[in-house]
Amino acid sequence: MGKKLCFIIIFISLISINHVYAKETPRILIIPFGIESSQNLQYLSQEIPTTIASYLKKDGAYIVDYKSPEDIKLKDFYSLKTIGKEANADYVISGTLKFLDNDFTTETYIIDVASSKEPDILFHKGTGIENLIVTVTEIAKDISKTIFKFHMIEQIIISGNNRIEKDAILRLIKAKPGDLFIPERLSDDLKTIYAMGYFDDITIEEDDGQLGKIVTFNVKEKATIREIKIKGESAIEEEDIKETLNLKTGAILNIFKIKNNVQRIDQLYKDKNYHNVEVSYNIIPLEHNQADLEFVIKEHEKSRIKKITFEGNTQFSDKDLKKQMKTNEKGFFYWLTSSGDLNNEDLNQDAARIQFFYQNNGYMNARVSDPEIKYDGEKIFVKIKIEEGQKFKIGKIDIEGDLKDITDTPKEKIIEGLKISKEKFYKVEELRNDINSLTEMCSDKGYAYAEIIPKVDPDPKELSANITFTFDKGKKVFFEKINISGNTKTRDKVIRRELPIYEQELYSGQGLKRGIRNLYKLDYFEDIKVNTLKGSSDDKMMLDIEVKEKPTGAFSFGGGYSTVENLFLTFSISQRNFLGRGQTLQAKAEMGGTTDRYTLSFTEPWLFDTRLSVGFDLYNWQKDYGSYDKDGTGGALRFGYPVFDYTRLYVSYSYEVSEIRNVDIDAPQAIKDMSGINVTSSVSTTLLYDSKDRIFNPTEGSEHSFTIQYTGGVLGGDIGFTKYLAETGWYFPLFWGTVGFIHGRAGYVMELPGQLLPVYERFYLGGINTIRGFNWKDISPLDSDGAEIGGDKFVQFNLEFLFPLVKKAGLVGLLFIDGGNTFDNHEPVDIDFGSLRETAGYGIRWYSPIGPIRLECGYILSPKEGERTTGRWEFTMGMAF
Repeated sequence: MGKKLCFIIIFISLISINHVYAKETPRILIIPFGIESSQNLQYLSQEIPTTIASYLKKDGAYIVDYKSPEDIKLKDFYSLKTIGKEANADYVISGTLKFLDNDFTTETYIIDVASSKEPDILFHKGTGIENLIVTVTEIAKDISKTIFKFHMIEQIIISGNNRIEKDAILRLIKAKPGDLFIPERLSDDLKTIYAMGYFDDITIEEDDGQLGKIVTFNVKEKATIREIKIKGESAIEEEDIKETLNLKTGAILNIFKIKNNVQRIDQLYKDKNYHNVEVSYNIIPLEHNQADLEFVIKEHEKSRIKKITFEGNTQFSDKDLKKQMKTNEKGFFYWLTSSGDLNNEDLNQDAARIQFFYQNNGYMNARVSDPEIKYDGEKIFVKIKIEEGQKFKIGKIDIEGDLKDITDTPKEKIIEGLKISKEKFYKVEELRNDINSLTEMCSDKGYAYAEIIPKVDPDPKELSANITFTFDKGKKVFFEKINISGNTKTRDKVIRRELPIYEQELYSGQGLKRGIRNLYKLDYFEDIKVNTLKGSSDDKMMLDIEVKEKPTGAFSFGGGYSTVENLFLTFSISQRNFLGRGQTLQAKAEMGGTTDRYTLSFTEPWLFDTRLSVGFDLYNWQKDYGSYDKDGTGGALRFGYPVFDYTRLYVSYSYEVSEIRNVDIDAPQAIKDMSGINVTSSVSTTLLYDSKDRIFNPTEGSEHSFTIQYTGGVLGGDIGFTKYLAETGWYFPLFWGTVGFIHGRAGYVMELPGQLLPVYERFYLGGINTIRGFNWKDISPLDSDGAEIGGDKFVQFNLEFLFPLVKKAGLVGLLFIDGGNTFDNHEPVDIDFGSLRETAGYGIRWYSPIGPIRLECGYILSPKEGERTTGRWEFTMGMAF
């Protein structure tokens, strides 16, 4: 059995190799070599000993630093021994190098200072000075063999490994067959193998071979994990705990990784405010070198914030400061509201919010320290220290820098327009807003990289802050190239035509924002990312617009129930980006107890790549009005063109041939007069302003329209009237992501002399798009027989409060109040809310993956006799494809 060079290594304790060859470190003196050559190679006299010395040091020798006499004869071995004794050396190395043409030979002398025997002489030869370094290396190895009595490594064997590949271990071992057998080096290799983390025990054995030593690394692999168990959890699901682990079944059982995962579980619980949790582990050994790993958890009670205190606040009460924080104290309904939960990230942001609150109220030097957290069992105490400083009012405001090419407005007028100049005290929020507005002013003139640097100079005596805005506008920047990506369906030109910015033109920040807003309003894209990069020179910019397309086709259906229609359904299939050209194609069917209507529509928004839009509608309409039926077939041709910012003018012509039939004896006289075929020829003009940021669930902007419809008269036909419609809607952001919406509509229709105004062209209110809570057409004047004949005038008001329920999913809740009424001929319009029909209610809107969904319920306020007092639900739904 071979000699043991290393014993068992258990876990992290490494025991150095003990070997039978251990000696005291030999002290070696190396004399400069003699050089015999026709070339000037004397520099090798010192370089050869230096190279040999570096190798001998690696093998454990101590190189003696001793300057020998220059006239020493290298073959005067007696003198060399004497010098060795003087230098306290065990061995003296000397030698000669001889060059003949391109060949060289070396003689190396190894002199044992304490021995009386002749020196050992080593002979080497070679060709070419470039190969001399190889020969010197061989000389050093042979010297080591002679002095240390080392053997060569004949073979390296890996034993005991089952799962870990032998080659994976050998790659890490520095010792190779043919190297000197040096136990100290093997000790380093042993540590390297252990550091792999796969082994519990490693030993090294050496045996004599025919040409040297056979070295065997015996390894004992660690067990693998068969199963990971969680014991004792209740507040956190087992699957959630396992997801936080970076240990998996089949992995090596590594004690360091186990402890790391204990910390992971501990942190997971602390993130859930279980700060008293205890986490331990058990290793359960199994057969076949496997083990089960069990984490044992003792949760204890959840810790919550008992008290938040402030130190140093004199100008604002604790209550005022707590209002600025997202973190709060444990309340009575903590189990429902999660009050008292500690989130370290939120708490750190709270400190920043409080500091911003102070600086936004004049305390420009206020400082808020990091919150101090103290745990006391199930109670958490938070303390926040504040240095308020003095309150500063606004002093002098000035602007420095070159405003040429930016604006012709005098500097004084610009200062007057700044929000900060209207404030009495320093307000950091208004200062930021002014910086943004001044930066946009520069960017709209092409200065994309303009910097507006505010210099705030506090005057401690006057307690005022003098503010100077310094302009560094830089160079004018041009759009070198606009790159569009991500559009697999939508054509590039459909996107580019919505951008009021162009390649090789000046940069415009306002134009870029307007373009992105236009793209969102198309409603073709789920997300739009904009990146600006420097171009080929300092005055050029690359604009990258990456879009993520969403379905623009929709299959929608809606329905409801009314006393008129009973159950009614609507179906629609449309494509808002037909063939990726931005065109809209729609087919729609409306079917109910009394109405069937079928419509085919097409719109080209950019005719011949100009801003002129054109479209047509074809329809067939059959309706049972109770006392008569109306069948109509017709079509319309539509045109539109932008006339102002966000404003478009639409003109359309429509033509319809209808038949009034099945007229009952109790039908209105106007209907009896229209019995048979009627022709309607009509022109409509609409001026529309639309600045909404979204089509569905807008958050800001407004929409206003005014429409005049002229029917009959010089256009011909049997029906003649003039109708006026006005509509306005305003969206404005409120707080916490909520949005307010104010909407109003009004209309007036006038019969042309000698022609007819059908009752179906008059005004009715009720339903999900007008006054919710009433049935469709419920709000209408009645004739003497009690029939609904519609009004020649109407007003409608809607007030909505929209709040996000699940923001990322596009789910919005709403509360609403509706009011409105219709008025008969010669009846004055009364817009007093006491006389209007009013409703209130609630609902949800969801921009779902299958399209927009509306579900809303309205209640009639002050219902009249016979009207319902319960809420009335209505819904619409769309399916995207």
